[in-house]
Amino acid sequence: MTIRREKMHGPGAQIPTRTRYKIIALIFLVTTLNYADRATFSIAGSAAAKELSLTPVATGYVLSAFAWAYALAQIPGGALLDRFGTKRIYTIAIAIWSVLTAAQALVGIVPGVSAVAALFCLRFLVGLAEAPSFPGNARLVAAWFPGAERGTASAIFNSAQYFALVAFAPIMGWMVHAHGWRSVFWMMGVVGVIAALIFAKMIHGPDRHPGVNAAELDLIREGGGQIALESSSGQSLAFNWANIKPLLANRMMLGIYIGQYSINVLTYFFVTWFPIYLVKERGLSITQAGFAAALPAICGFGGGLVGGVISDRILKRSGSLDRARKLPLVLGMVLASSILGCVWLDNQAAVIAVMALAFFGKGVASLGWAVMADVAPRRLAGLSSGVFNMFGNAAGIVTPIVVGYIVGATGSFDLALLFVAAHCVLTIVAFTVIVGPIRRLEIAA
Repeated sequence: MTIRREKMHGPGAQIPTRTRYKIIALIFLVTTLNYADRATFSIAGSAAAKELSLTPVATGYVLSAFAWAYALAQIPGGALLDRFGTKRIYTIAIAIWSVLTAAQALVGIVPGVSAVAALFCLRFLVGLAEAPSFPGNARLVAAWFPGAERGTASAIFNSAQYFALVAFAPIMGWMVHAHGWRSVFWMMGVVGVIAALIFAKMIHGPDRHPGVNAAELDLIREGGGQIALESSSGQSLAFNWANIKPLLANRMMLGIYIGQYSINVLTYFFVTWFPIYLVKERGLSITQAGFAAALPAICGFGGGLVGGVISDRILKRSGSLDRARKLPLVLGMVLASSILGCVWLDNQAAVIAVMALAFFGKGVASLGWAVMADVAPRRLAGLSSGVFNMFGNAAGIVTPIVVGYIVGATGSFDLALLFVAAHCVLTIVAFTVIVGPIRRLEIAA
């Protein structure tokens, strides 16, 4: 890949290259595949559950399996990133989770093997493999972007969770209808392996990238970007459990962690039960559900970009990190709580419209990773992000199981929607009452 390194504009002036934008575009595409792999069973789940005789409770446990491993592996995943660097660990992770995704297509073929146990184990292993992904994203954003651009950069990769369903839900729904539910897993496995090869070729730290000129490096450095973060891998504080204590003992960090857990309840409802909700509660076909899920996903994607841009503009104009991060977050969560309104709606179009509004709000509020780039201790960037993501993805354990039990016990999603809306309110409380002033946490060596 050849990129022009310099362009003169006036005597002695060098225009910064824009390689950081290509890096965030690649992170966005990989994160899109990441979330599409998580959503495979939510799209294929109705057909798979019918063929494999899965109850709602069993389906809930299968949907939660990913998050058990993903949450538990965040701390070691973050430590591995700090020790060996993002490029090496992230590339290996993409390749492994893609192979494991493809392997789910084999469930139910081997006689005598429990389908529930096999699906749970495979999705558990996918969760282990994906654990370094978001801490890796956070490290790359911290390295590549000045502070005034981190809100937008973080919003871009975080919005991939919605774009994944925009891009893949209709395709997956059609493939289930035309070729059976197993085809979805084969497709995503092959695409993921190709993505791993591309990622390995294109990702470098700012100070090592052949496409970056001195002006862009200066722009990133002067804006607070940690340009040598990837080069200094292996020089971070050695991992030990004592390093976690100051993170959990700090009120600001704990509030951020609780807020991320709460906001991810809505995320995990969307990527696990939402398509099933559309089929079972609202009477859509699998193909219709795949297309219907795309509209809220588009709105969530748009909301994510809007939230990031608004946050960075507030920061540039006011200089207040608190106002820039918290104001979009609170307003977004107020909109997201409108999901409860679906309880009283009978019209399918109205339900989709309210869901779209809720996920637009959730997208606007999705600034947690920007906040982590602002506050993470410099020498524990991977570990602190891993703890953050562990809390956030504990919601992936709780939400599918709780919803599964609610649906199994009541035959309805009404209380499940109340459960989700209550966590929107808890997100607001966490960031406005517990967190306090947002600032970088300094930990002595």
